Amino acid sequence: MTMTHGTTAGNATHPCINMFAVCARNDHARQVIAGFATAANPVLPGLWQQVDLALADVPVLGSVIAGLAAELAAARLESANLLAAMRAALAADADGESDPLFYLRDEVGAPVAIAEELEGARDDG
Repeated sequence: MTMTHGTTAGNATHPCINMFAVCARNDHARQVIAGFATAANPVLPGLWQQVDLALADVPVLGSVIAGLAAELAAARLESANLLAAMRAALAADADGESDPLFYLRDEVGAPVAIAEELEGARDDG
């Protein structure tokens, strides 16, 4: 499996996996196994079928990983937006603004407002 090492915030390292390459190698392995299953003696096809079933899990796992990566990206974005709102509120307070918590209320209410807007658009359409 080809992996390279990358970094994330906080200098934590994690493997970067090319899922397209993984799936291509998986497809190739399944083709090889299909060839062995037909060419091997009659006792082995059941064993090759077990290996093929195990390889069939790879694309499913890739799909799960992609979904989790998207959820993680959304959570990171939300966290960054909340941190920015906190910093803006602190700066507004330091500047003597009359409502420094506006930034926090606006950011915390943003997902709700967006969801309500989308719901309204569905009801209209």
